[in-house]
Amino acid sequence: MSGCPVDHGARTDAGDCPAGGRPADGSGGSGECPADHGQSLRAFAGQALAMDPHNNMPLVPEQHGSRGLSTERTVSSIPRAERYEAAGPSECPAVDGTKEMWIYPSEQMFFNAMRRKNWDPKARDMKTVVPIHNTVNEECWRQIMDWEKRHASACGAPKLLRFEGKAKQTTPKAWLRSLVGYQRPFDRHDWTVDRCGTRVTYVIDFYEGRRDPNNPHATSFFLDVRPALTASGAWDRACRLFGF
Repeated sequence: MSGCPVDHGARTDAGDCPAGGRPADGSGGSGECPADHGQSLRAFAGQALAMDPHNNMPLVPEQHGSRGLSTERTVSSIPRAERYEAAGPSECPAVDGTKEMWIYPSEQMFFNAMRRKNWDPKARDMKTVVPIHNTVNEECWRQIMDWEKRHASACGAPKLLRFEGKAKQTTPKAWLRSLVGYQRPFDRHDWTVDRCGTRVTYVIDFYEGRRDPNNPHATSFFLDVRPALTASGAWDRACRLFGF
């Protein structure tokens, strides 16, 4: 989780979350994570599942279930660009069109999506997994906004246009680090920001963090967030590196 704190390296198509959905139609949106990117009709729980061709997500949010999981969804702090885009293999969080913000999947939606992907989820884990997933996404946006402060005079309100999972595409920085013995990231996302009309891409590598010896079961992660290596992105990186 696009991103998600799950070990995406253990999945068949890592980097499924988060990313763009479609505006809510009163049901709260049409995206969840991890996403299903299969055929337009998918059998699930004995029923044919109608899929939205724009994002390969269910037309109706999968809020059904009887495992006592919550169907409540959390609105993120991430503003949605008006011309948001689905990014192919990553479709969450979905969009809450009334608030112009992105909205995260419920426990039930998360669980159903994982079942549809044959990941053998445990209902008891959803109360932990979903908040962690949301927290990682919020931290990604916080770090992006930290970079965007440099451009505040040109755009005071950047918005998120799309997410894209690229777990199988190692960034040059991560590859070089691995050559000298550092761990490889378990996931990668590219997030595209609408900077008041200018499209700007940020690259995010997801690493496992150091375990707390006093709480070895606690989730630990590290995010390496930086502008993509375009001309403007390279300039921003250099300015930060040299402190100007």
